[in-house]
Amino acid sequence: MALFPRKVNGKYAMLCRLDGYNNYIAFSDNISIWRKATLLQQPKFPWEFVQIGNCGSPIETSEGWLVITHGVGPMREYALGASLLDLQNPEKELGRLKSPLLMPNANEREGYVPNVVYSCGSMIHNDDLIIPYAMSDYASTYATVNLKELLNELKKQSIQAQ
Repeated sequence: MALFPRKVNGKYAMLCRLDGYNNYIAFSDNISIWRKATLLQQPKFPWEFVQIGNCGSPIETSEGWLVITHGVGPMREYALGASLLDLQNPEKELGRLKSPLLMPNANEREGYVPNVVYSCGSMIHNDDLIIPYAMSDYASTYATVNLKELLNELKKQSIQAQ
């Protein structure tokens, strides 16, 4: 589960994966009581066919809520992706990357749990998205992505999907 950093339309908001395979969104008046969740994202692309989940809380940007996701493909390889949700109605996905944002490279494939990159949160610093991540459950590092380029790509994916 991952809370949004602020209330949305006067309610607490949270991303969750109730069934282990899909991302859901829930809203509540009480941060301790969550009664209903709505399906938000299902696996869509080959690299996330087994499951999709969130990698930490959404990040508010001028273009929408940026959500870093993890996807599990058919060979149990974990990769990171990104999606963009509407600021006022985060039940609406504005865009999702068709290809992984980050996947294990040759040096990150071996470890306690092979073929896995995973993150529990990201942050914006200056014009970059900083993504700390674990690799194969044996070490951690970070990646940087130009925020403007990522948001432009997410918006472009949205236009192409229409």
